[in-house]
Amino acid sequence: MTSKMDRRKKYTRMVLKESLLELLKEKSISGITIKEICERADINRSTYYAHYSNQYELLEAIEDEFIEDLVGTLGQYNFSKQEEALQMTEKLFEYLSEKSSICHTLLSENTDMYFLKKGMGITNEFIFKNWITNSNVDPDTYEYINIFLVSGSIHVIKNWLENGMKKTPGEMAVILHQFINQGLSGLR
Repeated sequence: MTSKMDRRKKYTRMVLKESLLELLKEKSISGITIKEICERADINRSTYYAHYSNQYELLEAIEDEFIEDLVGTLGQYNFSKQEEALQMTEKLFEYLSEKSSICHTLLSENTDMYFLKKGMGITNEFIFKNWITNSNVDPDTYEYINIFLVSGSIHVIKNWLENGMKKTPGEMAVILHQFINQGLSGLR
C-alpha cells in the first residue's frame, strides 16, 4: 500500500509541476492561480494543498529539483584547474541544451528571481571558483569581477536558449572561456 501511495504522490507532484511549467510559458507566476494549475493537471484543489501551499512553493520545488539535478550532473566531473574550466563550461552547456525547455521557462521573465540567483551561485561554484586562485586580487575586487562574470554568463546562457541554441555547447563554452580569460582584447 505504501508504494502505491508513493507512486500516486509522485504522479500528482509530476503533473502539478508540468502544469505550472506550461502556464509559465503563457504568463507570470504572480498571474497564475491554484485553480488554473489544478484544472490543467486535472487534480482537485484539496489534493493540490496536500502537496503545496501556493504556486510559489510549487515553483520553488521545480527550481530546487532542477538545481539538484544540475549540481549532481556537474558534480560527477572533477574539474578543478583553470585549464579544465573550459571542459566544465562545455558540460554545463550540454546539460542546459538537454534541458532547454525547462531552462528557458525557469529563466524567463515569468518566474521569480530565486532560480536566477541560484543559477548564479552554481555558475560561480563550478565555473569561476578557481578562476582567480593564483591572483593577487583583493577579495572586494574579486567579488565585483565574479558578479560581473557570473551575471554576464547567465544572460549569455539565457540569450542562447531564447534564440534556439544556434551554436553548439562546445562553441558556447569556447566563447565564454575566451571572453573570461582575455576580455574584449581577445576579440581583436
